[in-house]
Amino acid sequence: MLTDSFNRPIEYLRLSVTDKCDLRCSYCIPQGFTEFEKPENWLSFDDIERIVAAFARLGTSRFRLTGGEPLLRKNLPDLVSRLAALPGVNDLSLTTNGTQLTRLADPLKRAGLNRLNVSLDSMRRECVSQISGKDSFDKVMAGLNAAKAAGFERIKINMVPLPGVNIDDIDAMIAFCIKQQFILRLIEVMPMGNHAQRLDYFNLIQLIENLKPKYGLQRSSKVYGGGPAKYWENESGSFTLGLITPRSQHFCDTCNRVRLSVDGTLFLCLGQDHSFSLKPYLADRCSDAELENAIQQAINLKPEKHEFNDKPEQIVRIMAKTGG
Repeated sequence: MLTDSFNRPIEYLRLSVTDKCDLRCSYCIPQGFTEFEKPENWLSFDDIERIVAAFARLGTSRFRLTGGEPLLRKNLPDLVSRLAALPGVNDLSLTTNGTQLTRLADPLKRAGLNRLNVSLDSMRRECVSQISGKDSFDKVMAGLNAAKAAGFERIKINMVPLPGVNIDDIDAMIAFCIKQQFILRLIEVMPMGNHAQRLDYFNLIQLIENLKPKYGLQRSSKVYGGGPAKYWENESGSFTLGLITPRSQHFCDTCNRVRLSVDGTLFLCLGQDHSFSLKPYLADRCSDAELENAIQQAINLKPEKHEFNDKPEQIVRIMAKTGG
């Protein structure tokens, strides 16, 4: 198993297939941002397949396609099919804003994609427009319907609660997820880039104490993917709530993931600048053994923890440039 210098197994790779997006969510990409990576610098599908195969040989088994908005990458189902067929790839998932799912949900399912996470921050159209910078509500709703029709089950809805913006929408989101049999995941906003650093985060540890008696929630021992979320379920099992708490209760001691940006840079922590580029190795047509060795070198750079609370201004790169 691939492990870092703190003896944490690296079981999970999140890989960006594009940093571009058709939305401008306030916690991810600032309005007017244009400094996206040029397509000629993107990893090719062949490059991505080689990297994923190398990670899988080293023991990493969970892989998630991210962006930007990954469904903007042309021929993405072809890549999914290639990755799903690799030995050792036991879980292949994707995070999306949902605007392209009506045309791609079925091809992705048939290609071998296992799971979907869809970002949705409110059931109010005007609030979605405020956060995402565009009236995308109908497209997302249609995309979710298409995903269910394609056979995706236990779809996760990712919501970022923002004080003064959508906190009062949490109950409506819970009702929606119960009705649709979706898993709701609440995520504390991370100070990635100057724009996100100006947003207040909402303490989810305090919130769960209010939600537990209201919805009869109890801690769940079930695992829904390999990420950092902690889950609660009601007694009937009709509703599952996940919390991701990098600010109020960080989980650095069990961090099992790294991120690969679209240009081939491995970021070892969201809240630190440690990185390692695999692109030169691929350009030099390195051997499989050399690629695996480079990956281990990169993992050795993984820091012990982030400093979101102590140094919230530290990370100036935006979330989309890091890779979901």
